[in-house]
This record gives sequence, C-alpha cells and structure tokens, in this order.
Amino acid sequence: MAKRYDNRHRLLKAGERQRKSGTYEYRWTTRGGITKSVSAPTLEELRAKEEQVFKDKADGIKTDAQNVKLDDLYDLWAYMKRGLKDNTFQNYKYMYEMFVRPSIGQFRLSTMKRSDIKKLYNYLLEERGLKIATIDCVHTVLHQILNVAVEENYMRVNIADNLLKELKQSHNIENDHRRALTVPEQNLFMDFLRSEKTQYHHWYPIFEVMIDTGMRVGEITGLRWSDIDLEEGMITVDHTLVYYNHAENGCYFNVHQTKTRAGTRTIPMIPEVKEAFLMEKAYQEFNQIKCQSVIDGYTDFIFINRFGNVQHQGTLNKALRRIIRECNDAQLSKGLKNPVLLPKFSCHSLRHTFTTRLVEAGVNMKVVQDVLGHADFSTTMDIYTDVTKELKQREFDNLEGKLKAQRKPKEEEGE
Repeated sequence: MAKRYDNRHRLLKAGERQRKSGTYEYRWTTRGGITKSVSAPTLEELRAKEEQVFKDKADGIKTDAQNVKLDDLYDLWAYMKRGLKDNTFQNYKYMYEMFVRPSIGQFRLSTMKRSDIKKLYNYLLEERGLKIATIDCVHTVLHQILNVAVEENYMRVNIADNLLKELKQSHNIENDHRRALTVPEQNLFMDFLRSEKTQYHHWYPIFEVMIDTGMRVGEITGLRWSDIDLEEGMITVDHTLVYYNHAENGCYFNVHQTKTRAGTRTIPMIPEVKEAFLMEKAYQEFNQIKCQSVIDGYTDFIFINRFGNVQHQGTLNKALRRIIRECNDAQLSKGLKNPVLLPKFSCHSLRHTFTTRLVEAGVNMKVVQDVLGHADFSTTMDIYTDVTKELKQREFDNLEGKLKAQRKPKEEEGE
C-alpha cells in the first residue's frame, strides 16, 4: 500500500486522509462490515479522536455511540422498563419530558459531560425554583437512563453518579427530612380539630385515622366501608387510590393494588380511630352525603367530599395549610408567653409522627415494619435511627437543663 502524506508532508496512518478542504478524516470498518468515520480540522485533533475510537473498541464501547442521543436512550429505557406501578412510570416519563428533553435530550452520549447534567440541576433549582424532591425525581429517571447507556456499552461509567448529593452539598441543602410532630404539637393539632367550635371540625376523622394508623394517604383515601371491621377493630389494606394530573390525559383517579406483599396488611384500630370512623359515618348521614365515585369497580369510599367524590392528597395538604394557620392564630391570640405552635407539615408527616410515637413507646421493630407496610426492613430502621437520634438529643437537652438547675443553688451558696 502506497504511503500517503498531508500537505505538510506528514506521514498519514492507515485509514487517515486529508480532504481537499484541508480537514482530516479517519475511516474504519466495524466487525459487522459497516464503515465509520471521524473528522477534525487538524491532524492532532483527528488522532486524539482515533485514540478514543481505539479505546472504545478495547473497552467494548459501541463505536456508533457518537451518533446516539440521550433521547434515543430514553426511548430504549422506556421500552425496557418493567416492574413499576403505572403511576410511578407515568411520573418518571413526565419528569423527563418536562425537564430533561427540552434541555439536554438532544445531547450526544459521546460528548455529554458530567457538567452538563450539573448545569441542568442548578438551572432547575436556581432558575426554575424546583424543590429538591422534584429534582431528586428527575435525577432518578436520568440516572436509570444512563445506567442503560452503560449496560448497552454506549458509555463507560454513569456520569450522573452522586450528582444529586453534590448538588445538595454545594447548595447546603439538608436531606428533606419530614419532621414528626412532637407530642405537644400533636395534641394541639388534634384538640383543635376535635373542637366543634372550629370550621375545620369535619376534617378530624380523616386526620385522626392518618395520625393513629400510619397509613399512606392513598391507602386512606381509597378505604371503603367494607375494608373496616368496627366490631373486631381491624382495618384491611390491600389497595391504594392514585390521583393523576398529567398534561396529556388530564386529571383522573385509578385504584392500584398495594406495591408489595408487605403493603397488604391489617391494622388494629385504637379506640380513637374507631370513634373517628363512627363520627365520619354520622356526619355523612346527617348531611345526606353519599359516595358518588366509582373507580375501577371500587365504590362506597369512606372519606369523600360534600359532593360525594373521593379525596386526594392535594386537597388534604391544602386543608392542612389552612388548619395550621388558623390553629396558630388562635394560640397566639391567647397571649401565652411560650405558646406551642404547629410547624409546617404535610400528610406524610403524620405517617412519620405515628412511627415516632411507636418507637418512643418501645414497640417491636418488626411490628412497626408490618403496620407501616415496609417491604424492606432497612426502610423501617432508617426511620428508627432518625427518631432515636432526636430522642437522644432531646434527653440530653433536658439533662442540660436539670444540671444547670442543680448547679444554681450551689453557686448561690458560694456567694
């Protein structure tokens, strides 16, 4: 084979050539007999690309990765993804379509850098003002897609590894830990709702069931009268009510079976929970409210609004915000020196509050796991660890106050 040189009389390697325009090109043939090429304005840049091609071949990286875009891998991920509940899968797809596709979806995997994803996360946090929990969901989808890229030999490593952790550190964001209500806060909250003087009294039953069963919101809103046995004092949980709010299909409900076997369970009623169900029944009968919702064959739901339709988390959290405001205003109006005030919290915080009370009472952790419907014991243990840390700190804070009180008389004697 005759030797070839460029216009500067530099010897070109096999597969290299200089075009009439002065730019350079390297061609090679894949094992499948397909001709591929890369080009560059200078010979130095071309050979850097060649080295990358050789390295990709050695590592088993597909040489057509240079033409594959992130959107292409998303399509592959969506096609391959199995084992997710439909509402979770739809939410993941929504996150990608809304936040990833318009920004970096057209980026080629061969040139995509870790900094590209970091810029996206910073933009979502600082410019779009998204909550860290939402960005966490975006990260979950993106990380899974890039895992597919690694598994399919389009990339060596997942460039999104630990990026969310770095984002939280760089912005000094602590874990979005849902703090449980303290006992005084819990008592204040329930006493406020229990009072018939407040306009929020009709919310008492659902929040009482929530705070004293630890059930998930969708499990409670999906409860039917046939799911509870008032005589035996047991609640059967075997499905959950899911609310969708998507741009394409609009707003609608579905009933899903519980995610795991552990999610299907029975929960004993304490007297306050049984009383709450009876109060709800009496309230609906007095106001002639009947369930109008039929969802996937399910009807006769317990917790419904004045129109007979099922409740959902958005409505409940909105009600909580009003209740917190009104309750705190009432406390402040009493002119107490150090009044107990309700913090900002959500429905899920009540599940965490229930768990905290169980841990404080010394309930066996396997029982806690069973009641909460955790499939993985580590999930229960994570909550247990958080709670015990708070309890330990609280005990030491109390100890510090007691020690100060003990030292004070001695100091006064010394004077």
